[in-house]
Amino acid sequence: MTGHPLPLLLVDDDDTIREQMKWALASDYQVVEAADRPTALQKVQQVMPRLVLLDLGLPPDVDGATEGMALLREILQITPSTKVIVITGNSDRARAIEAIQSGAYDFIEKPVQLDILKVVLQRALYLANLEEEHRLLQETTESDHFEGLIGESPFMRELIQTIKRIGPSEVPVLITGESGTGKELVARAVHRQSKRAQGPFVAINCGAIPETLLESELFGYEKGAFTGAVQQRKGRIEHAQGGTLFLDEIGDIPLPLQVKLLRFLQERQVQRLGGKEPITVDVRIIAATHVDLEQAIQDGRFREDLYYRLCVVKIGMLPLSARPTDIPLLANTFLRRLAAEYQKPLVGFTTEAMTLLTSYHWPGNVRELENRIKRAVVMAEGRYVTPAHLELEELSKPQGSSLTLRRLRASQERDLVRLAMEKANGNVSRAAAELGISRPTLYQLLERYGLRKSKKE
Repeated sequence: MTGHPLPLLLVDDDDTIREQMKWALASDYQVVEAADRPTALQKVQQVMPRLVLLDLGLPPDVDGATEGMALLREILQITPSTKVIVITGNSDRARAIEAIQSGAYDFIEKPVQLDILKVVLQRALYLANLEEEHRLLQETTESDHFEGLIGESPFMRELIQTIKRIGPSEVPVLITGESGTGKELVARAVHRQSKRAQGPFVAINCGAIPETLLESELFGYEKGAFTGAVQQRKGRIEHAQGGTLFLDEIGDIPLPLQVKLLRFLQERQVQRLGGKEPITVDVRIIAATHVDLEQAIQDGRFREDLYYRLCVVKIGMLPLSARPTDIPLLANTFLRRLAAEYQKPLVGFTTEAMTLLTSYHWPGNVRELENRIKRAVVMAEGRYVTPAHLELEELSKPQGSSLTLRRLRASQERDLVRLAMEKANGNVSRAAAELGISRPTLYQLLERYGLRKSKKE
């Protein structure tokens, strides 16, 4: 290693073992020593080590594991990304497995073989560095998000430039696209880039309000205008005074109401139901729809003159399946936010899980992706989201040429690991020997494919 040696915390109450370890590892690491739990906690807070070698038998419980297990949990609470390798005797396998389940990276048996220990440490350090790079990347990309819009595809870059260009203007904007593509998010971004950013942003979903109520929702009413109108009420248009009115699902507005909306757009005045005097309103209009309005015009379901009033600038949102390069960034952003919200120690997706996410067609678009990640966060155990947590496998059955060599190989590898674990009755050491791989590698495969180790182990 070059530069400053990386701190490694060695926790063992045996002075001789600590001296031997320090001598063996000093060329690669800055070995920090501790003989008990309080000292170890102090060292953790001082140096924040990426790696910890921990003997579970610490005073006052040198023959047990209560102190060591308590220390393990405290270390991971202070620095969740720290990789803790537990040192255990042959008779303490159950304790070692318990430590793994509590968050330890791996265990190594006494007497410690230094060449094996060095390999385990190198693997642990590699993973710790990878997680740190991932965290920094997430912080960087999140700080680069534009008005909540997430993506780095050519489409998203062009969308952001379009919003920056049209935001300061007063022109009406029509946003089209499938449900769940983020049309309201774009509308809010346009509003925040405008001179009206300090004014209200009033949204109304025209498709979610019954036709009999939509007119009063938009234009308001005077007291006594109809049965039940016991007091005056402003409509959504008036509430948007000085700001932006977002008309979502504009294609669902009935034809009679389209006439009144067109009159408002022409005159910039509204008249409440039961009212006699027109009220001048200064608002910017942004509309959105998943309906093909040009086809609706041909079918006689939408007024052509209203369409051209609304569609001065048109923004067409692509479905998520058409911009798959944005999926990893979206998925990781959702994972980071939701893991913090649900207090889960998740740091990323396995390679297979991310492959599944990017190959799925996402009919519900970004909204469906976010909901799927939320489900995975709730169900996940451990540090990585696996395909089993996503439950997309049945929905993403490979068809035709989509059965790639990588997916076929991953499927076969998963079956081999599962069979080896069953054959070894859940014994990781025997299963690893059967597969011709190391225990740490097998642990990674078990986590990658969401295969639970047996309760017997």
